[in-house]
Amino acid sequence: MVVLNKIYTRTGDAGDTALGNGSRVAKHSLRVTAYGTVDETNATVGMARLHATGTMSDQLAMIQNDLFDLGADLCRPEMAKDAEAEYPVLRMVQAQVDRLEAEIDVMNDTLDPLRSFILPGGTPLATHLHVCRTVSRRAERLVVELATMEEVNAPAVKYLNRLSDWFFVAGRVANNGGKDDVLWVPGANR
Repeated sequence: MVVLNKIYTRTGDAGDTALGNGSRVAKHSLRVTAYGTVDETNATVGMARLHATGTMSDQLAMIQNDLFDLGADLCRPEMAKDAEAEYPVLRMVQAQVDRLEAEIDVMNDTLDPLRSFILPGGTPLATHLHVCRTVSRRAERLVVELATMEEVNAPAVKYLNRLSDWFFVAGRVANNGGKDDVLWVPGANR
């Protein structure tokens, strides 16, 4: 369990921060930027939950918990040293990806196929889910970039890829099962 008695520590006042393995890096490092954007994604999910009820709210709560798991995974480099850690290292697992895929399939089965691209909008929940989608895509791009330079847990990348798909399909569900989707009309304002 995490115990936070004091929120500020002053240890980052010079522009660096501690990673999960105790090493210190610049706050603008790609790893910190990546897991910071995962945290930003989590905040957007919190906004979406203000408009969600029932199963959708429950699923978004699970996603928020997963995003904390993902941040914990990303803040700890050097996966080869996981066995040497003082406590079990939290890593994303394929089962979390599989759960998202199963939820996407269930939601998508209720929707008519798309015949046009859709614009972000519609209901308040759908609009917030589209913001979640775009922020999670940015997090994914950062994590993929990080993976070109440092070791990154493969399920972490997969999870972010599926997550943006989840938000897209959930946005359609939130738009009255896709009936209130805002369709893109190419060249409409020429």
